[in-house]
Amino acid sequence: MHLKAPEHQVAGHIAKDGKPGPLVDDKGRFFKPLQGDSRGEIEVKFYESFSSNTEIPDHIRRYFPVYHGTQAVEGSDGAAMIVLENLLSQYSKPSVMDVKMGSRTWYPEASEEYIQKCLRKDARSTTVSSGFRISGFEVYDHKELSFWKPDRKLLNGIKVDGVRLALRKFVSSNTLSDTSSKPDSAFASSVYGGSNGVLTQLLELKTWFENQTFYHFNSCSILIIYENESIHDDGARAQVKLVDFAHVHDGNGVIDHNFLGGLCSFINFVRDILQSSDESTDN
Repeated sequence: MHLKAPEHQVAGHIAKDGKPGPLVDDKGRFFKPLQGDSRGEIEVKFYESFSSNTEIPDHIRRYFPVYHGTQAVEGSDGAAMIVLENLLSQYSKPSVMDVKMGSRTWYPEASEEYIQKCLRKDARSTTVSSGFRISGFEVYDHKELSFWKPDRKLLNGIKVDGVRLALRKFVSSNTLSDTSSKPDSAFASSVYGGSNGVLTQLLELKTWFENQTFYHFNSCSILIIYENESIHDDGARAQVKLVDFAHVHDGNGVIDHNFLGGLCSFINFVRDILQSSDESTDN
């Protein structure tokens, strides 16, 4: 089995200080290191619960990575890994964005130290004010013919206007590293709009979250992916996926208002970008 580091990771844990990072193989699988504390157990528990939950509709399952169990991986000191579907395996030039959802990223049972750490990080970003924050993104630059990724530390400090700018850059074709140029949002209608676009998928998720009480998705992310290789011919093949379930807890019959509120807010941002793009096209 040939394993390598993923090429287009925009957020999350990486190999560092002797700790293994995520890996991908050539069979469409993604290997995520099992975190040593309770977070690893919680994530496995969620995947096993979700996979076997017959009350999850099929049209909602498609928004979650396929779970293939856990496996000890050679070459990573025999570290236990969660084996998942590699969401990017069918993309040749993907643009990817990671959006951490909720105005509260800590969970009720967390230690006071952990809660304070989260509160400090949340307050520096749009987490508290907007109900989500952009953790990272990578875009294929059609002018430079290369991938462009903003510094994650700078992203953590952006406010509402910075979020709007990032969402425009994510669907733009002009040179992205040039801070003086205005993003053209050339692909907004292809990626965010249409019957299979990001906005439609987010609205479908919203309908489910308005009713589901199985899980509370603390500190979970929405991953947005689209293809640049064929965007002018076959469309963007935009996908919305939920990832990172190390802090998921039982819903106990209560709606997950924290995630739902962030999702509603994010939908409004995407809708605004789409509408302003359509208006500029009309003009």
